[in-house]
Amino acid sequence: MKSITEFPAFTLRAALATKTQLTSEGKSAEEITAAMGTTYKLEGDRLKHFMNALDVANNNADGLKRVLVMSLAEGEAAPAKATKVEEAYYVPDIFVAFVPKPPQQKGRGGRGKGGDRGGKGDRKPKNKDGDDIKKAEAKE
Repeated sequence: MKSITEFPAFTLRAALATKTQLTSEGKSAEEITAAMGTTYKLEGDRLKHFMNALDVANNNADGLKRVLVMSLAEGEAAPAKATKVEEAYYVPDIFVAFVPKPPQQKGRGGRGKGGDRGGKGDRKPKNKDGDDIKKAEAKE
């Protein structure tokens, strides 16, 4: 895998807005390409890669960090989400936001007092045989 170039998301977003504006004005594809080359000071292969990267960025707009342009050697597998245009692969680099879950509070914390400890209050009085005293009195 050989990286040819990359285009950052902020440049691609601005270029997409410019391209949309030029398209709404009725410009042809050649005029749009020439205007993009002039605006972003690109020419040749870099301009061709930029225009193809715009299409990839348009399809993957949410969370886009950059679009990598790369070529692969024989036998190498293309990365996931890669788009092949002519000889180059265009790979959108997506930013995945990490949103931690807030901790769940089960109480006030600390060692706790009372309720869950058990203690003598939960026990019923028993006689020597291990029977409850009230049950023994009921039998008699």
